[in-house]
This record gives sequence, C-alpha cells and structure tokens, in this order.
Amino acid sequence: MKSYQLIHQLINLVAELEEENQGREASIQDFTGFLLNKVGHAADSNTNSEVRFGENDRDALEIAYQLENNIGRLFVFMSRYAKFYIKKALDGTPLQTGEDFTALAILLTHDHLSKSELIGYNLQEKTSGTEVIRRLIASGLVRQWDDEKDKRSKHIAITDDGKALLYRVFEHTNYVGKIITGKLTVAEKFTLQYLLQKLEDFHLEHHEKKTIVSKEDLRTLATEISPIN
Repeated sequence: MKSYQLIHQLINLVAELEEENQGREASIQDFTGFLLNKVGHAADSNTNSEVRFGENDRDALEIAYQLENNIGRLFVFMSRYAKFYIKKALDGTPLQTGEDFTALAILLTHDHLSKSELIGYNLQEKTSGTEVIRRLIASGLVRQWDDEKDKRSKHIAITDDGKALLYRVFEHTNYVGKIITGKLTVAEKFTLQYLLQKLEDFHLEHHEKKTIVSKEDLRTLATEISPIN
C-alpha cells in the first residue's frame, strides 16, 4: 500500500490526541481541530513528493516547503499552466498572448479608456502594456483617437471586429476555466474563489498604491503582514 507511511502517521497522531484527552474517545471533529493545530505549529516542514525536486541540499528543500513559499511556488506553477491553456485557446487568432485577450475583454466592458487606464486594469508595466495596445490597434481590434482636452493623451475602444473575435474566443476560454479548476467539487470551487478574492483585494490595493518599488519594500510589507523573527 503506497500510503502506508501516511496511515502510520495518522495512527500515531490519533494516539497522541487520546493521550492529551486522557484516554477519552476522540471524535472526527476533535481530530480535525487537533490536526490543523498540529500542522499549523509544526516545527519542521512537511515536505511533499515534489517531482521537480531532488534530494540534494535538504536545507534548501526545507525553505522551499515552508508554508508561504510552497503556496507561492504553486501559484507560479498554476499561472504557467493557465498561460499554456490560454495560448492554445488563442491559436488561429490575432491575439498572441493572454494579456492581449484580457486587454480586449476589459475594453469590451467600457465605452472607451485611456491607454494608461487599460494598462493599469490589465496589471501590466507601461512598456509591455503599450506593446499589447499597439498589436490590438494594428490588428484592427481596437481604435484610438486624441483626447479633445489633452492632445498628448489618447483614448481607445474596441471595434466591431474586436467584439466579434472575442465572442468566438470565449467558447474556448470557457474550456480553459473548467480545466484550470480541475476536478474540484462545487464547494471547493466556491472556497477557492473566496480565498483568491481575498488575495486579489489585498494585492490590488498594494498594486494601485505602488507600495512595492524596491527589494526593501518586499521585506517591509512582509514584516507588516507576519513579523520576521
């Protein structure tokens, strides 16, 4: 049995819980609370069988499997899977990247935006955001015009061709959404959505306030969230 080691650990934990309870029979609720507390205060990381990592440098592995680091790493992997799926969904269209798609989708929901507004909503740096807009205009999916009050500023809006393309692409991006959430149950999807929205609210605030502009800012914000010993 492949999970024998896990079963052995669970048996030992149940025995530890019964000892704490002075022999009183434990319920599944008791064990759930005990296990969450045990995991949350574990002295060492509970490393998983990560196929990408070898066995060398155990100190580095311990760092990688610290709770926050592990979550961050999984986010990176998920973003790469999503990027791959979205690229497939955009095959055969003028849209080259996921950023092209999201920029066009944002424009679909507005009469028009300034270039800087679109770049900000699309969470991009100015240089890469400008290049996305250039591609969309060159493809005839977006049109631009000068601001009447400020000739240095330009407004952009989606064209009819852009709208038609988006609605064709939506069919395939819907498939992407289903694939990204894998075999999660509906309840798990709602839980994941709730947690991701909390993270989105947190990060969007710092993105808009531009609180991270240097390496030292990373330490400052991390310390504010969870003091570093």
